[in-house]
Amino acid sequence: METRSSITAHPAVDRSTAGRFVAFTAIAAVVAAVAAYTSTALGLQAWVMFAGWVAWFTRPTSARLGIYAIICLWLGMALAVLGHTIVELTGPFAGAAALPLAVLVLATVVVGLRTTPVLDNMLAWFVGLVTFFAAEPEQVLPGLLTLIAGSALGAFAGFACQRLQHRFAT
Repeated sequence: METRSSITAHPAVDRSTAGRFVAFTAIAAVVAAVAAYTSTALGLQAWVMFAGWVAWFTRPTSARLGIYAIICLWLGMALAVLGHTIVELTGPFAGAAALPLAVLVLATVVVGLRTTPVLDNMLAWFVGLVTFFAAEPEQVLPGLLTLIAGSALGAFAGFACQRLQHRFAT
């Protein structure tokens, strides 16, 4: 293992590594800023865009895995609609147990799919659940569609960041 002093003994290696670090950082920062601006310009919440960004980067090794992550994110949002419905339907007779009952159902589905190809990204599923419940949309379907649009922008930004970093920072 090289020590810090042996790395600085090779300034070309040190500058190259530092240059890549700065390029990766700058690309991510600029893409995130553009995505945040675009999100707010379109009337979408920037935090929802970042949910798509986060989901994309749960498995950043390829565009295919990024797309799978976004599928899981969106399915998590759709599953949250089921959870919302369970709470509404069972609340009158289950009282305080309605939410834990809904969480039991949702977690069973998500964790049960952890070995299913394409649908095995539990983190993205849970980001989708959190996104829907945090948004608390007044109208479920329009709210869900707005969340999907905002997170799609974030997913596209994640993809663009990944491509640009690969192209310009290596």
